[in-house]
Amino acid sequence: MTKLSRKRWLIISIIIDAVLVNCAIILSFLLRFGGELPVFNFQAYTNLAIFITLIQLGAFYVYDLYDPEKVQGGWGVFFAVLKAVTLSTLVIVSVTFFFRFFSFPRTVFVISWVTLILIICGWRIFALKTLNIEWPTQRILLVGTGEIALQLLRELEERIQWGYKVVGLVERDVERIGQKVQGIPILGGVNDIVRLVKDHDVDRVIIASPIRHRELLSEFVKSDETGVKIEAIPELYEIFIGKVDYSLVNDIPLIKITKDPVPSWVFILKRVIDILLAAFFGILFLPVMLIALILIKLTSGGPIFYKQVRVGEEGEPFNLYKFRTMVVGAEKKSGPVLAAENDSRITFVGRFLRKSRIDELPQLWNILKGDMSFVGPRPERSYFVERHKQNIPGYEERFKIKPGVTGLAQVSGSYITTPDNKLKYDLIYIYHQSLFLDLKILLQTIKVVLTGKGAR
Repeated sequence: MTKLSRKRWLIISIIIDAVLVNCAIILSFLLRFGGELPVFNFQAYTNLAIFITLIQLGAFYVYDLYDPEKVQGGWGVFFAVLKAVTLSTLVIVSVTFFFRFFSFPRTVFVISWVTLILIICGWRIFALKTLNIEWPTQRILLVGTGEIALQLLRELEERIQWGYKVVGLVERDVERIGQKVQGIPILGGVNDIVRLVKDHDVDRVIIASPIRHRELLSEFVKSDETGVKIEAIPELYEIFIGKVDYSLVNDIPLIKITKDPVPSWVFILKRVIDILLAAFFGILFLPVMLIALILIKLTSGGPIFYKQVRVGEEGEPFNLYKFRTMVVGAEKKSGPVLAAENDSRITFVGRFLRKSRIDELPQLWNILKGDMSFVGPRPERSYFVERHKQNIPGYEERFKIKPGVTGLAQVSGSYITTPDNKLKYDLIYIYHQSLFLDLKILLQTIKVVLTGKGAR
């Protein structure tokens, strides 16, 4: 059997549908004009090809053709395609009439309605019957044994062909541990959830009992099982208090307690943007860096650049570069210490460089090398990392992505914000990161640089 993730199946389906939609329309022109493509009439199609494709794909989405669990069997596919193609054809005819694309023959729409149904149904039913796709197994731990939990259990068991496998139940009443409910064993109590996830290689935890989500998440953060997907059947108050990111099992809503991973294309695009911006700003701020270089040399002597080992993505060490802002040998007597307000070790020029963030400019080289990104958690020294790991639950989470020159903590807090608060900002960024959020942080960084806010 071929194993396909839902995301990969979605991408493949969209690409094939987009190609076949246009093939069907071109075939319709050939049928209408006896094997020829008249330039005048065909140009009306080429001008609208992207628009037509998007409408068709949108209609397929409306009728759940990209959700394999909702459209099953040959007849299910046929009726879904019939409705989707009919809807999209009516929309396209209306739009072409409204914008007066009269050169687009109406008979082509009629022929393409038939060819689209036949071709889209054909490839989807062929895939359904011949590819023998096996969806990756999702090993589920279900928390609760009440009525709603049992309903959810039945729904999941009916969807076993889509990879759902309930490995066990969790019950408040420890005396019931070892018993079975609908053939599924009760593996432990609420306090055993993190251990059970590890012991039974669980991918997904669904909470169908009113336990405290906050405490459960804290336990997961303290453990190594932070990659587990956690969902819950929501109570009314959870819906009222804010935005709910949800999914469905049949008609049972599940709110997502943990966020889905950021798509890989976001990181690829972010890396390209990092390289382009680092090269651009390196050239733009070259005069500023030369002036900083001269001022450091004239006022305090010693090395101009400060090189320090920091902890990066996945805990890998790297050399971070900055303009030196402290007196030479600042930590020889004190040892590693965090910056403090009115720190006597900072030079007069260094204080200005820090406040204006000019001291960070050499990190453009770190970005070009791939050690850092423009936006991300600030990299810390291993001495403090080890200390924070012991004292702050979840501190390891900040090493999931590349560190940044600037971050949410730097534009939201002060220069001397506590490590606990910095971690909260970092986790907010990590679990809600997007290119739009990066842009917002970069714009706020410019504001910080110009006003000095947060740079004490």
